[in-house]
Amino acid sequence: MAEPIITFKNVSKTYILYKNDQARFKALFFKPRHPKTNKALNNVSFQIMRGESVGIVGDNGAGKSTLLKMITGVAFPDEGEIIVNGKVAALLELTAGFSMEMTGRENIYLKGYILGLEDEYIKTIEENIIDFAELGDYIDQPVRTYSSGMKMRLGFAINVNIEPDVLVVDEALAVGDASFKKKCKNKIKEIIAAGTTVLYVSHSANSVKEICPRAIFLKKGTIIFDGPTEETLKIYEESKKKK
Repeated sequence: MAEPIITFKNVSKTYILYKNDQARFKALFFKPRHPKTNKALNNVSFQIMRGESVGIVGDNGAGKSTLLKMITGVAFPDEGEIIVNGKVAALLELTAGFSMEMTGRENIYLKGYILGLEDEYIKTIEENIIDFAELGDYIDQPVRTYSSGMKMRLGFAINVNIEPDVLVVDEALAVGDASFKKKCKNKIKEIIAAGTTVLYVSHSANSVKEICPRAIFLKKGTIIFDGPTEETLKIYEESKKKK
């Protein structure tokens, strides 16, 4: 029987909404009175088994990004418990963590160190990353000379080639031209076939159906439905019609 790789137990997260940067800075020293808040997640509980591919659907502001940030360790809950058993790679902000003055090749090592990988291991995957990114001679040029698309290609190539236990994908397939997008999608399918757990957030119902047999529908920070993708998407579409 498969073991859980991700567990959320009664997880809640509330953000304070500030009028401007000045108010945010002031709050570092003085607790704001009667602040406006947004409950991004409200008592969320679920389990994802090792090797599962699960879609996360919902409108903007539903709490999808907050949920993914918690799985990757970027954000933390106010209440509840999160357990993640394995190495997580995230296709969220693909270019985060790059040094603009370092070359693409040097950034492969930098990203690897950030993810806790050893030199020897990075060396074994370096050429796979370079081949996948298709940057040619630019791999040895400073990243500041790259277009935004080139940076995203490199970020995608690094994250899909480090053999993660959990791969988190947030609309990251919009990388490059049609042939590269197809290559990215095929790589994710290959990763799934190899037994990696995948969490996939997309506004494309077809993409979610293609990649995930199970989906979770979030609305205003609450799980409305968690089950087979076809059923989840049907409930999600019906909820949009009721608006």
